[in-house]
Amino acid sequence: MGFTSAIEIEDTIVAIGSSTTPAARGAVRFSGADVMTITRQLGINPTSERSAHCVEGTINLGSPLGEIPVRALVWPTPGSYTGQPSLEIHTFGSMPILSAIVGRAIELGARAARPGEFTLRAFLAGRLDLTQAEAVLGVIEAEGRGSLDHALRQLAGNLSRPMEFMRSQLLDLLADVEAGLDFVDEDIQFISDDDLVARLDSIRSTLAMTREQLTQRTRDKSQWIIALRGLPNAGKSRLLNVLAGHEAAIVADQAGTTRDVVSVPMQWGDHNVMLVDTAGIETADGDSSLEQISHQAQLQADRAGREADIRLWCVDHASPGWEATCRAMHQLADEKRRPAIDLWVATKCDSLGDSPSDSTPSHPPAPDPWIRTSALTGAGIESLRQQITAAIESLDASEGVSVLGTAARCTGSLRAAETAIASAIDYVGGGDGHEYVSSELRLAASALGEVTGAVYTDDILDRVFSRFCIGK
Repeated sequence: MGFTSAIEIEDTIVAIGSSTTPAARGAVRFSGADVMTITRQLGINPTSERSAHCVEGTINLGSPLGEIPVRALVWPTPGSYTGQPSLEIHTFGSMPILSAIVGRAIELGARAARPGEFTLRAFLAGRLDLTQAEAVLGVIEAEGRGSLDHALRQLAGNLSRPMEFMRSQLLDLLADVEAGLDFVDEDIQFISDDDLVARLDSIRSTLAMTREQLTQRTRDKSQWIIALRGLPNAGKSRLLNVLAGHEAAIVADQAGTTRDVVSVPMQWGDHNVMLVDTAGIETADGDSSLEQISHQAQLQADRAGREADIRLWCVDHASPGWEATCRAMHQLADEKRRPAIDLWVATKCDSLGDSPSDSTPSHPPAPDPWIRTSALTGAGIESLRQQITAAIESLDASEGVSVLGTAARCTGSLRAAETAIASAIDYVGGGDGHEYVSSELRLAASALGEVTGAVYTDDILDRVFSRFCIGK
């Protein structure tokens, strides 16, 4: 028996709806046909049977807890979140007290809610579609501002609206195709083949783009990797220490001090980042033990650069051949191009008086887009921090259009819809009967219906709501 098939939707359910960690306040949630009766049996007297309201009172939980003051939020009609009479009791955030309230409610006829049952009832009542229900879980599980923003946008309908729009277009096309089948003897055409193919191809392109975004979203990002790259003695380690706020990497004037990758986890505003210092870029050939160590260091540095979300390309501005080194770093970045943001950092600007605050630098200033910095004086560091922050926020904003659970669930449905539309286009182009086209359009519309929950089975609901915690 599946998760959802074992649930009696009309039962009155109860669960702790707040965190199980100690807190000043906590909440117990109820939903179901007998909510108002149980509310009174708990000793709370609602003041209205027709509108939502708040009432204060006490609940007697017996010895040793005794009378507990509570504030009750009462929804006596089906106008609540779950589409049923509902109640929330707010009181002290003590788990023994909250658990005792749940226990007392069960004695009075309620049953313990299963995971996700409140949101399931909201979905079945039409308060949410399936992508919005998953967004509720996304809000709960969000680890950073970016993930939270994605979940809130999905909760607002940014995914379900275009899905329903495309499904509506498919159903309109299906109606035209099937109307033409009904009047085939009269030679009446409700939509031309060229128009049908053009509209289907537009829908298919949009679906492909959405599916690609969902696929990218399955790479859930809880930590951003920032790798420092550059030649030996380019000032990478000193810069990492300044950005990290402590001595994480060994700093020395001798080139090649860094061999192993040095990783420093830290909080960067609202984001978790990993600063990674790498060995200086150099050719490592030969069979000696020292050359073999250098070769392994280069492999590790290249791997760190490939895995990075942001790469800081560092060049010593005081070194001879500055311009040639800059060109070499740009060429190397292009050769190792991947979906990452490259920032260009001119280091050691203090040694030649070339700091952002100098009005008469003794060395030509680093041209844009190079960020002039001095780890020694701190000049330019704040500007670098701001550009790193902007890069993280840019990556975070483009990370996807959905919460992770939706991406994992819906990719197959979108692919099925694309395949069905492609088959419909092939049937039209091949001059086959529109009966085949109609069948494929039905399959495509059904697949899109699975995304939003317009079409669902117990299996789909099981996969979505069994991942919720109890009380949500």
